[in-house]
Amino acid sequence: MKAIWNNTVIAESDNTVVVENNHYFPADSIKKEFFKPSNSHTTCPWKGVASYYTISVNGEENPDAAWYYPEVSPLAKSIKGSVAFWKGVTIEE
Repeated sequence: MKAIWNNTVIAESDNTVVVENNHYFPADSIKKEFFKPSNSHTTCPWKGVASYYTISVNGEENPDAAWYYPEVSPLAKSIKGSVAFWKGVTIEE
């Protein structure tokens, strides 16, 4: 699977985990040069507290377009530290 934004592959893995129709990419599969930590956080009742990244490609930014759970509940242990996307990031095979 590939995560693509602004015509650039920002993550690629054959080992994504799908939860609630979102592909979670292993942390080591993201291209870190495109990711900047964000101060944003949200809470999912069953997964835990999500942290966000702003994606920056070719001088354009997509704020909080990627998220991950640094700590997860036992129900969500399969996605601990993995990264998922939204806000116009496309997922393709």
